Amino acid sequence: MMKQSLQDKLIVVGVSGGIAAYKACELVSRLVKAGSRVQVILTESATKFVGPLTFQTLSQQPVIVDMFDEPKQWNVAHVSVAEAADLFVLAPATANIIGKLRSGIADDFLSTTLLATKAPLVIAPAMNVNMYSHPAVEENIGVLRQRGAIIVEPEVGRLACGTSGKGRLAEVERILAAIEEVLSASKDMAGQRVLITAGGTREAIDPVRYITNRSSGKMGYALAQEALRRGAQVTLVTTPTGLDLPAGVEAVMVESAEEMRQAVLERFERVDVVVKAAAVADYRPLMQQEQKLKKKTDHLLLELVKNPDILAELGQKKNRQVLVGFAAETNDLETYALDKLRRKNLDLMVANDVTQPGAGFGKDTNIVTIFNRQGEKEQLDLMSKAELARRIFDKVIEILSARV
Repeated sequence: MMKQSLQDKLIVVGVSGGIAAYKACELVSRLVKAGSRVQVILTESATKFVGPLTFQTLSQQPVIVDMFDEPKQWNVAHVSVAEAADLFVLAPATANIIGKLRSGIADDFLSTTLLATKAPLVIAPAMNVNMYSHPAVEENIGVLRQRGAIIVEPEVGRLACGTSGKGRLAEVERILAAIEEVLSASKDMAGQRVLITAGGTREAIDPVRYITNRSSGKMGYALAQEALRRGAQVTLVTTPTGLDLPAGVEAVMVESAEEMRQAVLERFERVDVVVKAAAVADYRPLMQQEQKLKKKTDHLLLELVKNPDILAELGQKKNRQVLVGFAAETNDLETYALDKLRRKNLDLMVANDVTQPGAGFGKDTNIVTIFNRQGEKEQLDLMSKAELARRIFDKVIEILSARV
C-alpha cells in the first residue's frame, strides 16, 4: 500500500562506495513504487559496485555522478537538487562520506549537495565493524546526530569482509520506516514555546577552578533539535558543552546554577513547556576566592552550601506549563524518581541508571524509564538520545492535547 507521506516527494538518494550499494537499488525501487520522485547521486567509488544505468532504470531519472554532469531529462537543474529535495538519504553511508559531511568537505557532487541542502537528512551507515567502532567514526556520527541527522543504525551480522559484528547496512524496511517517519512528522508543537536546559553547571572555586559534573549536554541538545523539528519556538539555556547549537534555537549561555536559575525564571511565565535536562550542581563553594588558590598544604577543605533547586521552584510556580524533569540515579531508581516527581510537582520524570552500559554521561544513547504524575511508567530499551527525545515529546503532546 502506498504511503501518503511518500507520494510526490522528491527524495535524493546518495549512494557512496561500499559493497552495500546494491541494497540501495531496492530502496530506490520501493520509493518509486510508493509514489516518490527519486534523484540518485552516486560517488565515483559507488559506480564500481553498481552502475548508473541500474539506478537510472529504477528511478526513471538521469543519475548524477560527476560534478559537471548535465542530466538531460530531469526538469530541475542539477545545481538546484539541494534546494528542491524534500528529504536526503545516504544509503550506504561510508566512513568517508560521513567524515566529509561532519568536516564540511565538498569535493564531489554528493558532498557538495549535502552541504547545500536544508532538507531533512537520513543516514544509514555501513562499513567494517572495526571502522564503525573507531572513535573518529563514532564522534563523526555523534556530531551529525546532534546537528539533526536521523541515523539508521547498522545491523549486526556477517560482513562482506568476512568478519562479523555491527556494520551491515540496515534492512531497507528500516530505512524506509525512518524516511516515512521524517516526512510524516507533523508540526504538532507549532505555536508552543519550549524552554530546555542542558549541560552541567560550573561552580567556581577561584578564577581558575570550578566544581562540575559529567553531563555532556547531548540529551538537552537532542531535545532542542526535536522540539524545533516539531515546529516549536525553542529557548535553550545551556552551559558550555562544545556541541554545535541547533540552528533556530534562542541560546542563553550560563555557567553556574544561580545563572541558570535566573535565566529560567526570567522566561518561565512566557513558555508552555519546560524540560530540565541539565545536570545542576547540588552544592557550590561558600566562598569564591578572588585570587587563584596556591598549593601550600597537603589538604584543602572547601565549605559547600546547597544550591537552589530550580526544578522544585518551577513546580511551585507553574500554572499551565508542562514540566519535565530528569533523574540520573545509581540505585533505587523508581523510588527516587517517583519521590522527585511528586515532591517537585512534575508532569513527567525521565529517570536512568547511569551505571548501565550505554546509559551513562557522554553517550549518544540512553536507557530510561518515564514516569507520569498518575504513577504510570514506561521502560524504554537502549536507544539514541535523538529517538528518546521524540518519545519524550510524544508524551508532552499527549499531556497538552488532554488539556484542550
